[in-house]
Amino acid sequence: MLIIFIAIILGFIIGMFMPMPTSQALALYFSVGIFAALDSVIGGCKALLKKDYNSKIFISGFFFNSFLAMVLAYVGDKLGLPLYYAAIFVFGTRLFTNISEIRRCIILNHESEKNIRIRNKKYLKRLYVRSLRKKQSRK
Repeated sequence: MLIIFIAIILGFIIGMFMPMPTSQALALYFSVGIFAALDSVIGGCKALLKKDYNSKIFISGFFFNSFLAMVLAYVGDKLGLPLYYAAIFVFGTRLFTNISEIRRCIILNHESEKNIRIRNKKYLKRLYVRSLRKKQSRK
């Protein structure tokens, strides 16, 4: 999980400082494709937290969703319709849903770990009390 976040940050830094000229016409297609790719990355993080991650599903979804979003934006542009709004709406909704599920998983995992630690402390305390009672009963 840490490797994923490091890769995202590293990719962001490289993208910010590496000059890559693109035409204004292609900027819309790239932005929609990047938005779809970001949705796939966040979905992969959610699947990883839920222990349901499959690399084949992640890679195929990453490339297919990005390609489909760019094609949808291109076809809409040629038809004179803003179809890229559909991609933005769908992937934006999924992005926020996945982020909320990631937050929920993190909070629930933290709470369950905290409850396990509390139960372990109580159990160890009971064992200690029992061992003291046994020592006292032997004397």
